[in-house]
Amino acid sequence: MNRASFGLDPEKKPDIEVNKPAKPASFWQRPEINLIFYILFFTALFLMWQSATNVREEEIPYSQFLQYVQKNEIQSAVVGDQLITGTLKLKTPSGQFRHFATVPLENNQLASLMAAHDIPYRVRHESHWLALVLTWVFPFAIMFLIWSWIARRMRGAGSFLNIGDNRVHIHPDTLPKITFDDVAGVEEAKEELKESIEFLKNPKRIERFGGHMPKGVLLLGAPGTGKTLLARAVAGEAGVPFFNISGSEFIEMFVGVGAARVRDLFHQAREKAPCIIFVDELDAIGRARGGPVLMGGHDEREQTLNQLLTEMDGFDPSTGVVVMAATNRPEVLDKALLRSGRFDRQIVVDKPDLGARIKILNLHARKITMADDVDLTVVAQRTPGFVGADLANITNEAAILAIRHNHDAVTMADFEAAIDRVMAGPEKKHRVLSADEKRRVAFHESGHALTAASVPTGEPIHKISIIPRGVAALGYTMQLPVTEKFLATEDELRDQIAILLGGRSAEELVFGNISSGASNDLERATEIARDMVTRLGMSATLGPLAYGRRQQSLYLGGEYTEEANYSEQTAQEIDTAVRSLVEDGHRRARAILEANRAALERLAAELEAREVISGDEMRRIVGPLSPAPAASH
Repeated sequence: MNRASFGLDPEKKPDIEVNKPAKPASFWQRPEINLIFYILFFTALFLMWQSATNVREEEIPYSQFLQYVQKNEIQSAVVGDQLITGTLKLKTPSGQFRHFATVPLENNQLASLMAAHDIPYRVRHESHWLALVLTWVFPFAIMFLIWSWIARRMRGAGSFLNIGDNRVHIHPDTLPKITFDDVAGVEEAKEELKESIEFLKNPKRIERFGGHMPKGVLLLGAPGTGKTLLARAVAGEAGVPFFNISGSEFIEMFVGVGAARVRDLFHQAREKAPCIIFVDELDAIGRARGGPVLMGGHDEREQTLNQLLTEMDGFDPSTGVVVMAATNRPEVLDKALLRSGRFDRQIVVDKPDLGARIKILNLHARKITMADDVDLTVVAQRTPGFVGADLANITNEAAILAIRHNHDAVTMADFEAAIDRVMAGPEKKHRVLSADEKRRVAFHESGHALTAASVPTGEPIHKISIIPRGVAALGYTMQLPVTEKFLATEDELRDQIAILLGGRSAEELVFGNISSGASNDLERATEIARDMVTRLGMSATLGPLAYGRRQQSLYLGGEYTEEANYSEQTAQEIDTAVRSLVEDGHRRARAILEANRAALERLAAELEAREVISGDEMRRIVGPLSPAPAASH
C-alpha cells in the first residue's frame, strides 16, 4: 500500500497507436492530373491577363466611319464579316492614336471607296467557336477543377466532405505480428480466447457437433490492462485480417452516418471472411438507450447502436466473422448488446496480481539491458494496482533515467526512481523549502512511518522521502505489501485511518498546531470511514445496512450520483459514526507518537538531514517501538 501525504497519485492511460497501410493514389492524387491542372490554371491566368492588356477600342457608328473614310482620316482598318476595327489618324489629347470598332453593312462599293482614298485594308474571315469555348466552357472547367482540388485537400484535412468515409483500419500482413507470447499476466483471458482462434482456423470442428462459433467476444477491464493488445494477439494467432475501429469514429454530427459506417464495415468483413472486427471503446456507441431526445431530433448514437445490433443478428456465424469489442465501462452498455447471440462471451481482463506483474515486467525487461542488482519481484511488490501499461511506462522511464545518468545498464536505483516518478511525479529539484517547512514535512512523514510501523496490520515501510514531487507533493511515505490482498477487514481499515492521521498528529504533538499539508490525508481518511459506515456495514450504531444508492448518469458525462434513501435523522447518525471513526484513528495515532516521542525526534532529524531514508534504515534508527493502543469498537 502506497501513501502520498502531500499529493494524489496520478493515473496513467496508454495511447495505442495503430499503423495504417498505405492506400493507392486516387484519380485526383496522380502526378499527371496535378500537372494538367496547373497547366490549365496558368493558361487561364495568361488569357485573363491578355484580355486585360488588349487595346481599348472606341465603338463608332458606321455612318461616322464612312465620313472618316471620305475625309481620309483612317490610318488602317481590318474588315471582318461582322466587325471592322482600325486606327484613326486623329490622336487623343495625350498624343496616342484612336482605335475604333464598328459594325459594317453589306456594301459592295466600300472596297472601291477605300481604294480611291488610298486606305490600306485587309479582309479576314472570323471563326467564333474558340471564343465561345474561352468565354463559356473554359471558365466553368477551371472552376470545376479548382473546386475538385479544394475538395480533395479538405478531405485530407478531415472536413465535412468525408463524413461518409469509413474510418476502419485494416491491418495487413506486413505489420509486426503480435501473438500470445507478447501478452503476459492475463492467462485466464488468453485461455478463453484460444477457443475463438480454433473456431476461426477450423470452423468445421464445432459444426460437427451442431454448434456454432461465438458471434461476439467482449473484453472488460480497467484502462491499460491490455484489451486491445489481446485482440491484436488473437488476430496474429489466427492469421486472419483484423478490422480495427474505435467506437467514437462511428459518430458524426449528421444523422445516419454512423449507421452507414456500420453497414460498410460488416460488408467489408464478409468479403474478407474469416476475419476479426475489433471495436475499441464500445461504450461510445453502446450506451443504454432511453432518456430525452435532444432538440426534437433523432439520436445519431442510438441509430448507430440499432444498426450494430441488426448486423450482429443478421450475419451467419458460419461465415467466419468474429466481432470483438473492448470497454472499461460495462455498466453503461445497453442490455440488448450484452444478450446471448450478440456478445456471447464476456471476458474480464482484470488488473494483474503480484505474479502477473512479475511476468509483465519480465516481458518488458527483455528489451532493455539490466544490471545484476535489479530485482523485478521487488518492483512488482512496489506497484500494487498497476496495470500493464503502467508497468511498461515504468520500464521505459527506468531506461531513460539510466541514459540520463550515463549508466552502462538499468540499475535497481533507476527502477526505484522510475516508480517514484510515475506515482508521485518528477522531482522538483529547484523547489527550495525553508528550514521551518522542511522540518515540519520531516516530522509529518515520520509520523506516518511510526504509526504504520506500530499498528498491528501495518505494512512494512519501504521508503520515506521529503523531496518535493509533482504539483503539490512535498513528501511521501511508501509501504511495501508483504502479500497481495483483495479484501480488507475492519481492523485493517481502522489502522489505515490511524496511519493517514499520523502526519497531522505529529505536527500537533511537536509544533502545537497543524498545517495544510494534511488535507489529502483527511480526505482519504474520511472517505474510508464513510464507506465503512454507509457501504460496508461496519458501524455498531447503524448496523449491517447499506445507506445511499449510487447511480451513474448516462447523459451527463457518466458521473456517479448518490441518492439519499434514508431520513435526516439517519444522516445525522451517519455523520456521527463517521466522525467517531476518524476521531478514534486520530486518538490512536496521537497515543503512538506520544509513546515513541524519542524515536520520532531521531527519525525526523535524520530525515531532515538526508531527505530520503529506506525502510531498513528507518528500523535501525527508531529501534523497538511501543505497541499501538487498541481501536474502539
